[in-house]
Formats: sequence, structure tokens, C-alpha cells
Amino acid sequence: MSASLEHDLLVDRRRLKRRLALWRVLAVLAVLAALFAAFAPGLEGGVGGLRGHVLRLSVEGTITDDRKMTEAIARAAKDPAVRGMILSIDSPGGTVAGGEGLHAALLRFRDSGKPLVAVMRGTAASAGYMIAMPAQRVFARESTLTGSIGVILQSFDVGELMRTLGIRAEMLTSGPLKGEPNPFRPLSPEGRAALEAVLRDMHAQFVALVAAGRALPAEEVARLADGRVYTGRQALALKLVDSIGGEPEARAWLEAEAKLPAGLPVRDLDPRGPAERALGFSLRALVRGIASEWGAIDGVRAVWQLPR
Repeated sequence: MSASLEHDLLVDRRRLKRRLALWRVLAVLAVLAALFAAFAPGLEGGVGGLRGHVLRLSVEGTITDDRKMTEAIARAAKDPAVRGMILSIDSPGGTVAGGEGLHAALLRFRDSGKPLVAVMRGTAASAGYMIAMPAQRVFARESTLTGSIGVILQSFDVGELMRTLGIRAEMLTSGPLKGEPNPFRPLSPEGRAALEAVLRDMHAQFVALVAAGRALPAEEVARLADGRVYTGRQALALKLVDSIGGEPEARAWLEAEAKLPAGLPVRDLDPRGPAERALGFSLRALVRGIASEWGAIDGVRAVWQLPR
């Protein structure tokens, strides 16, 4: 009886070892597959990435400060397999930091010696227009809404409502301008003057970026930078874009003017992790964005975007 039990235990142990070995092999294969998926883009289109590919960076919706995106663009600038980039824009604008950070990352990509072409789709307004400025060629549809070169500083006053409800807010500050703007009381003349100075400085920065990107005099850009939007056809006449067209025209420009080989594959630049790809958004980034934009102690919502 004892010998039979020991034999059964030995058989079970061997079966368990075989199962563990199988799972180990599968785990190794999974790791190898993940590594291949991570590095395959550099191998597509030719041996050792000699032929390479073109990246497509799609910027859609509100533009916010995205560290992962700027880091992905920096990696692409150093990747020898990346031969150029198509910047595809459909955005009404976004935060000052988001637009400025993405503009800087794209400018560094272009300065690395790789061609950058922008394609404006339905909307490329305010920060959505500004991030196209590093591109060597800017395409827009005839009906694209673009421009909106301007800055918004937003606040609100619920003091009257608070008084109606019998609620009074108390605030202690280290200086008269520390609490400006304050949603619980009207904006003071001193606070308004200080915020208008901030707005003028931000607007001047925006105008300078456009003037540099479009090779236009700052005075001419300032005349166009009253916050209005333009159609693609109007923007072309005002030299705010270069051509009417879409991605096919952008690819043709890369081949004809940037001298890239014809028929290079196009790959989407996606800096998100697997969980974010599955959900379609990052919960952590969403919560952090809402908190930083609307709930920060020193925060005033400053945006470069199309007014609603």
C-alpha cells in the first residue's frame, strides 16, 4: 500500500514538473513576442531598418501636457528607422503648457533633420494650429477651421448666488493679488490688470511662434491674431497654411520635396501602454488633468483654444 502511494506521488510530481516546464516555455515565448512587437517597427520595410517608415502622429481633442507623447517624439527623432512624420491634427486647442510642450517636441524632431509635414483635418484651432508651426509644409482642407490665434483666461463669480443662499466665504492671503481670480467675489481692478498683463504676454508668445513658423512679420501675424477662426481657403490666402490637401498630398510632398523613398509604410505613433490602449484613455491622467486644470490652489484656467 505504501509503495503504491509513493509511486502515485512520484507520477503526480512528474506531471506537475511537465506542466511547469510547459508554462515556462509559454512565458518565454510571450516575452519574446512582446519584445518583437516593441522593436518590429524599426525592422519593417527593409533589413535592419535601412528603408524605414514614416510616423503618423494623430493629435485629436483637447491638447494637454503629455509627457509620454513628448518622450515618444524624442525617441522617434533618434530612431534611424523613422524617416519622417505626418502630423495629423483635429483639435480645437488646449492648455498653454500642452500646446507649448508639443510644439517644442515637434520642433526638436524637425531640427533633428527629419521632415515633418502637418495635415489639418476638421479643426486645427488655437493650440491645434500652433503645434503645426514646426512643420515644413502645412496642408488643410478647404473647410478646415483653423487659426483662433489667441489666449483665454477664465474664471467665474458666484458671489451673488452665495449671498442669496446665505453663505459667506472667508479667505486669508499673503498679498492682495494672491487670491485673484476668486470665484466668490468680483475681480478687483488690480487683479484684472495683473491678469491682463499675463494674457498679453502669453499672446505675444503665441504670435512669436506663429511668426517664426510661417516666416511672417510679427506685425502681420498680430493683425490676424484677434482670436477669430479661418477656413482652410482663407488661411491659405493669408499664408497661415501652405496648401489645400490631406494625407495623400502630404505623402506626395515627402517623396517629392523631402526625397523620401516612394511607398514607405506609415506607422501610427502611440505612446500609450496596453491598459490605456484597451480602455481608450488613462484614468490616472484624466483625474490628474481635471484636478490640475480646475482644482489647483494657484490655478487659473489658461487655454489656447477655440471659444465655445
